[in-house]
Amino acid sequence: MPLLDGPVRPTIVMPARPPDERLPVVVASGQSIERDEVVTPLDLMARAAEAALAEVPRLRGDIGRVSVVRPLGHVGPAPARQLAESLGAGDAACEVSSVGGNTPQWLVNRAASAIAAGELRSTLIVGAEALRSSRERRAAGLPRLPDPEIPPDPVVGDERNGVGPAEGAIGLFLPVHLYPMFESAIAARRGRDTPAHRQAMGELLAPFTDVAAANPFAWFRERHTAEAIATPAPDNRVVAEPYTKRMSAFLGSDQGAALVVCSLAAAREAGVEDRAVFVWSGAEANDVYFPVSRPEPGRSPAIAAAGRALFEAGSRAAGSGRTLGMDDVAVLDLYSCFPSAVEAALEAFGLEADDPRGLTVTGGLPYFGGPGNNYTTHAIATLTDGLRQNGSTAPDTGPRLGLATGLGWFVTKHAVGLYGSEPPPAGFHRGDTAADQTAIDDTAVEVALEVDEPVRAVLLAATVTRDGAGTDGVGAAVGAPAFVRLPDGRQMAVAPADPSVTEEMSSLDVAELVGRELLVEAGAPRYRLP
Repeated sequence: MPLLDGPVRPTIVMPARPPDERLPVVVASGQSIERDEVVTPLDLMARAAEAALAEVPRLRGDIGRVSVVRPLGHVGPAPARQLAESLGAGDAACEVSSVGGNTPQWLVNRAASAIAAGELRSTLIVGAEALRSSRERRAAGLPRLPDPEIPPDPVVGDERNGVGPAEGAIGLFLPVHLYPMFESAIAARRGRDTPAHRQAMGELLAPFTDVAAANPFAWFRERHTAEAIATPAPDNRVVAEPYTKRMSAFLGSDQGAALVVCSLAAAREAGVEDRAVFVWSGAEANDVYFPVSRPEPGRSPAIAAAGRALFEAGSRAAGSGRTLGMDDVAVLDLYSCFPSAVEAALEAFGLEADDPRGLTVTGGLPYFGGPGNNYTTHAIATLTDGLRQNGSTAPDTGPRLGLATGLGWFVTKHAVGLYGSEPPPAGFHRGDTAADQTAIDDTAVEVALEVDEPVRAVLLAATVTRDGAGTDGVGAAVGAPAFVRLPDGRQMAVAPADPSVTEEMSSLDVAELVGRELLVEAGAPRYRLP
């Protein structure tokens, strides 16, 4: 049964009314990609921003806020201020986001709320990564560029780390290790062994590669079959069971994206009202924050909660008692760093993997790229461009709606947005997830860092991480982190007691171990097989 289940009923019904001058709209976007020159994230941000502003030149002097999505690469203390000044928007308020792939959509939701309240006229949301260039700079022995001596940009958003003491105690902090742990729980719930589940993931992701192949801004413009994605090979090694390289987000690209979001009034004054794509609604929610505390790894009550709130708010925006749901969405983009992120969203929204609308507009993180925190800026840019070009033209067809999701940390922080080719009759609405958030937080399971004496514990999720060696694409096992539930109900993050345990785990099917018992040692977060 989907977590987002049953009809969504609006709690407030508002009458239809003419377009409001304070309606938030996306009027322009720009994307940049660099494969040859050595560039910085700021270079790519500037290129993307210039491309967006070239579409709305009269808005350049009206940008009231510049919001930079925090890059993983080095950018100095004030990237937003540097960018604003280079664009001739030195009077704009400047800020940089906290870490998280949810932040681009969260920034749009936040800007839309401020515009609807009359607190903001226009904003530039922009981000970029230049990790390919950083790698080449290091390889060439080039020094890091000096930072300007200017005050740092203020930070907006949730700055909490994505893991807690329990995960940290066993060195568990990389996405490429945590997401495959979630995958083991998903495979077990679906009754699949690793080969069968790996094939299902290949079938899920193969259509993503078709989209990426047709996208001029995608890093990898190559189609792959499900078998080519799922089968380990020297050029598609197993990174962490059950994930191959082609199932995993790609970090080594140079890409940037920017959005211009403003009020309908500002768009009219700038003569670009015809470019408006309307922000209908937005919502956010967090799952239980630290992964080891979650009662069901690989599931996301927060995506379901944010989705319910999004459509409730969208229904209020539609007015006239209309109820919106996923069936009203024409195009969507689900955050896709790893298959488990997509699968959690599919379950939460009640969607099938072969939904005829497709699950991505860009090609997704393993193929399109867009690493770090900025992928969803690319997704929103592509989605709104599509709505702008392919919005309904017949008067009786109604608006064409699009949905974008953003995800931060480890299926932790979520933001969703609903966009339309026509104005929402009752204006923008932001979803309220406060009650759902309290309920989600209340499900957090108490965590133990160690036990006083050896004890058997039930395996909830695990992976086997592998090195890059091996001619068949399956390298040597180098780790096997796991989440377990103790007899008293607490949960632990544990690692193998010694290399022999890691080797033994590597010879087993991890998905089939879920639900079985491990032996947790006393005094340290370590385990053995019984």
